[in-house]
Amino acid sequence: MFKRLEHTPRTVLVCERSTLDHEKARLSSHVEKHFFNHKVSLLVPGCERLPADLDAALNSMRSFLLARDLPLAQLLHQEFLDQAVHRGSTYGLSYQTRIDQDNCYALLPTGQLVLSLDTDSYQVLGLEGKPSQYQRKPAGLVSIDLKDRTMSPGGRGHQRVLKAVTEHLPLSCDLLLSQHLPGGESPALESLLSNHKLSEHRPRVSSHVMRSLPCPALVTSDLQGERQSCDPQSFLEWLGAVEAGIVPGPREDQTDGYLSTYQCPQPQMLVDTAVRCSVTGLLLPEDIFHLLGVLRCSVLEPKLAPWLALTVHGFQDSPVSWGTSEHGFLSGGENFYTLVLFQNLDYWICMATGSHDACPP
Repeated sequence: MFKRLEHTPRTVLVCERSTLDHEKARLSSHVEKHFFNHKVSLLVPGCERLPADLDAALNSMRSFLLARDLPLAQLLHQEFLDQAVHRGSTYGLSYQTRIDQDNCYALLPTGQLVLSLDTDSYQVLGLEGKPSQYQRKPAGLVSIDLKDRTMSPGGRGHQRVLKAVTEHLPLSCDLLLSQHLPGGESPALESLLSNHKLSEHRPRVSSHVMRSLPCPALVTSDLQGERQSCDPQSFLEWLGAVEAGIVPGPREDQTDGYLSTYQCPQPQMLVDTAVRCSVTGLLLPEDIFHLLGVLRCSVLEPKLAPWLALTVHGFQDSPVSWGTSEHGFLSGGENFYTLVLFQNLDYWICMATGSHDACPP
């Protein structure tokens, strides 16, 4: 019995406090290395309508492509390497594959191609890799640096990988793709993959206005909730309840004695209105950086509450979470971070992963 308790699934929550202008603040690094973002949720207390620039930022996140049944060998073609891997930042993620059951693939903006494979595929492919740390079934993880000099067409590494994915085990998948190029250049992905079945998709944006919303009263200096704030776990639980539409009402408004009725953690404040927005799609860190710049200005509005909260959710079935850290799935594939931004430009960032993940950075 006690041995089983030792292996009880655990989740990891890492919290930091800093200020946007601090020279050693690590916020940029955390955002940049969380490559594959599925959803952005924003809660702005004390607001009935978003400022125009904030609304524009949420609605201007770039579109992405879905390539159907794309052979992975296509990613090794010289034109793709030259215009997608070596220029700007290209993101690719296999679509509707389950990390604990299927082969899953990811193209990182660093130029690494990550293959999460079941045992049979790993053995047949014949490429060097390492055993998965987390998958329930034996599996292998292969990482290929497409920017390595041996991966130039004709190079020894390129020939070995190309033979593996075309002859040993032809691999293909539905692949989500997006590209960020410096200087506002137009992405080249559509022309590079014009011979394949492509569809372009815009991120979906939704918003909802809430009224008479009890909110936790947060004090920037009290991250651990020891004096004047609630603790981070309670705050994230409340934020999840709001996102799910389980809006907790004031205690005096409760007319039943049902024991499981959820309550906003103490201490709390009541705001007349709040706006809850979400954006879903393949969302790039570069677009989130732009959104953070707009939020920096928006939080200074005196009519708003003393803080606002931004949550960025990673894909549940991505082979990686932060950077190249392996990501897995047990009962959930959670990997997300929540940024609480205060009017004095201090911030909290809470990064969470599940039981089949490394500790967030």
